[in-house]
Amino acid sequence: MTSDYPEVGGLMSYGPSQTDAYRRAGIYAARILKGAKPGDLPVDQATRFDLVINLATAKALGLEVPPSLLARADEVSE
Repeated sequence: MTSDYPEVGGLMSYGPSQTDAYRRAGIYAARILKGAKPGDLPVDQATRFDLVINLATAKALGLEVPPSLLARADEVSE
């Protein structure tokens, strides 16, 4: 998951939203169960990304995270 690294002490992470990926996988599964051929389904790419910032790690490294970056973050841990 995107938030795993900051949860264990990483500074930040940015990647595809796991919640959104699970939702899209469910939609694909439903299409297949309704009879669609898997080979006929379009390739689905992530459209939602999560930014997670660990302020405790930033402080330990002596970094100041700009307020504009904090405002864009999906999750900020202290």
